[in-house]
Amino acid sequence: MHANMPLIVTLAAALGLALVLGFAASRLRLPALVGYLVAGLVIGPHSPGFVADVDLAMQLAEIGVMLLMFGVGLHFSLADLMAVRRIAVPGAVVQMAAATGMGVAAAWWWGWSWPAALVFGLALSVASTVVLLRALESRGALDSVNGKIAVGWLVVEDLAMVLVLVLLPTLVDVAGGGGGSAADESGGRGLLESLGRTLLAVGAFLVVMLVAGRKVLPWVLWQIHRTSNRELFTLGVMAAAVTIAYGSAALFGVSVALGAFFAGLVLRESEFSQRAAEESLPFRDAFAVLFFVSVGMLFDPRVLIDSPIHVLVVAAIIILGKSLAATVLVLAFRYPLNTALTVSVSLAQIGEFSFILAALGTSLGVLPPEAKSLIVAGAILSIALNPLLFSAVEPLRRWVLARSAFARKLEARDDPLAELPMTTHQRYLARQVVLVGFGPVGERVASALHDRRIPFVVVANSREVVEGLRAQGWPAVFGNATEPATLIQAHVATARQLVVTGHAAVEALSMLEIARMLNPEIVALAEVASEDEARWLRQSGFNEVLTPEAGLAGSLGQAVMAHGAIPAPAGTES
Repeated sequence: MHANMPLIVTLAAALGLALVLGFAASRLRLPALVGYLVAGLVIGPHSPGFVADVDLAMQLAEIGVMLLMFGVGLHFSLADLMAVRRIAVPGAVVQMAAATGMGVAAAWWWGWSWPAALVFGLALSVASTVVLLRALESRGALDSVNGKIAVGWLVVEDLAMVLVLVLLPTLVDVAGGGGGSAADESGGRGLLESLGRTLLAVGAFLVVMLVAGRKVLPWVLWQIHRTSNRELFTLGVMAAAVTIAYGSAALFGVSVALGAFFAGLVLRESEFSQRAAEESLPFRDAFAVLFFVSVGMLFDPRVLIDSPIHVLVVAAIIILGKSLAATVLVLAFRYPLNTALTVSVSLAQIGEFSFILAALGTSLGVLPPEAKSLIVAGAILSIALNPLLFSAVEPLRRWVLARSAFARKLEARDDPLAELPMTTHQRYLARQVVLVGFGPVGERVASALHDRRIPFVVVANSREVVEGLRAQGWPAVFGNATEPATLIQAHVATARQLVVTGHAAVEALSMLEIARMLNPEIVALAEVASEDEARWLRQSGFNEVLTPEAGLAGSLGQAVMAHGAIPAPAGTES
């Protein structure tokens, strides 16, 4: 019976055991994904008793990666990616180089060959998008500024890994060849040819998706929508995510994760993005569980006994080394400590690309047998600890600021973007609207205020956004609005309204507490992702809170007017 139904047996065992152990982990106040990982270990080939089909589990997990990346694309616009490019691109490249260097150094110390050390270091350098998305979504921070920076950073890492996967065979040949100048010249020529082909393929894929895909995919879903058949629409969304992901890999050599991401990205600009996200959510959650179960199935506990020091070194590189490198980089770009800690914790794990690299390195015959076990052990430890690290971000930030004068100096350093220019007109300094966040909703609210000549000051946690706004002549302040100093610079003490967009409910409440302390009469409005969060914020003192179901941007703009925003007198400066 089992032999005839491997898919059903694998699904039943994986989902059933994940449910039981995930529930047990939750009752023990541990992250549920710890239970999912243990479920994979129980039904994996390295434990006694029943063994599920590992290959099938990996394929099911790959579907989960596709659907999760499709969901990211639905929430992450090209404008968001471009807004964080100045930190995401150099940050991802430098952080990957640093992590690869640490991995290479460790492998060299253990006596591995240079090609093996290179593959091993690269496998430790790239974080798991699946783990990051689950962590951000569970905290309602996916659409926050910190969340967008972290996601943008990982998108750049994924793009870099596409190049690495194609170039790795040639890189291994070059690293291990050493056969004189002729061999070096041949290897260098092969590397350039591989790089050229990869860039052309990726470029062609981007052109197809961003030019043709923008028109074709929304048009197809519109035709399905006209049938008024809900199951057909759900089928259309799922087919788009999986088919485009597979087609990108088969035709252009792009990873299925990136293919699915761009499928969601082009669909985001259509009127069906919200519905598509809702329809695909149950599938994304179920297959994400299978991803974590599949990771647990790869783990061989014997590595903890055979090479405990090596496991600790790998875990230290992933959790401490990568985090430290990311923290230094983000602070160097003059972002707040909160952003630096959030991004560093987001990268303090490894996942799907690491396993792909390990498998490729094994097939190339360069990785020693223990390498894959070390990578999987590092992945499981970092994935299990990642939710706990996220929970520690805010307490750690407060602890560091309370005990380090240097950290306080960094937080309060002289930054021309962290305060309004001296030339700012008086109309922006009293009875104005303080608009926190400049995502899609914040941008539309700002445009509505500008059109009605209502003075406002934007507070954004992105230097690029603030620089762009000031170039347009709009007053803007760079900083984290959960910090009193940032709202003080926006003159919240004399403002008429506080409007919070693109932030988690807990962050919005922190901003309200600061604003009401400085200005007890201020009117506060916000947008959040769910009705539960909206209800909580209303009970906590917000005058009005809207959700996507309310036609968010337009309704929020109308609410700002309804709560008494005052246009500037005719003839004042714009």
